[in-house]
Formats: sequence, C-alpha cells, structure tokens
Amino acid sequence: MQVLKHYIRFIVFLSINLGALGIGAMLMGEGPESDWYKHLAIAPWTPPGWIFGGVWLTIMILFSIYAAKIQQRTTGRYLFSIMFVLQWILNVSWNPLFFMYHLPGTSLFVIICLFLLLILMAMHFSHVAKHYTWLILPYISWLLIAISLNAYVAIFNG
Repeated sequence: MQVLKHYIRFIVFLSINLGALGIGAMLMGEGPESDWYKHLAIAPWTPPGWIFGGVWLTIMILFSIYAAKIQQRTTGRYLFSIMFVLQWILNVSWNPLFFMYHLPGTSLFVIICLFLLLILMAMHFSHVAKHYTWLILPYISWLLIAISLNAYVAIFNG
C-alpha cells in the first residue's frame, strides 16, 4: 500500500510539473521564433532549441520523484509544499517575462531566485530525501546554464 501511495504522489507531482511546462510554453508567445528573439545577441553556447524539451522533461520526471519522496515523510511537508508552489510560480513566470514581455533583466532575477530556492530546498531536505537529493541536481545544473544564457541576453542586448 505504501508503494502505491508513493506512485500516486509521483503522478500528482509529475502532472503538476508537466502542467508548469505546458503553461509556461503557452505564456511565451512565439518564444524563440519571435522576431524579438531572432534579433537578440545570444550566447554562443546556447543549445539547439530541440534540446530544451527533452532536458525539461527529464528534469521534471526526476524532480517529481524527489518531491514524492519528500512528501511521503511527515517532517517538513508544509514547508516543502510552500517551497514547491513558489518553485512552480517562479518556473512558470520566467517564460512570459523573457519571451512575451521582453524583460531579460527581470527574468534573470526570477531564474536566480528559482536557482537559490532549489539549493535551499536541496539543503534543507537532504536529511529527509537522503540519496534522492541527487535527483534535484539536474534541475539546479540546468538552471546554471539557463542563468548564463539569460545573463548574456541581459548584458549584450542593453
């Protein structure tokens, strides 16, 4: 029965996380296909567009396993829920800030906040998640890349 509850928690978190990706995609307008983006100076290390979908899908699957593991514990559930919701809001809000409203400075601030929140989450819940903490590291690592890409746009398109 405990295993079934864990899988149900995983499916719930995965649905919420994939929902974030879907909503974020809807809120970015034309995204990288827009005239605004096509005329930006972008970082030379920017990956091809097709990589982003696969990376985000993998990150969200791993993050959902991590979240389900933490949520099954009684310690810190409320704090984790608050941090998870905040993570969700920051993640979703980055897309329209950057792509729709063309605010690379503001979106950089948001993505740095998301990065710091995930580091705090990993540190705070490492005793609860134990070896599952490794599952949040791809998310944190990818955000470092995203921060560098966003910072490049903010700096070189002023």
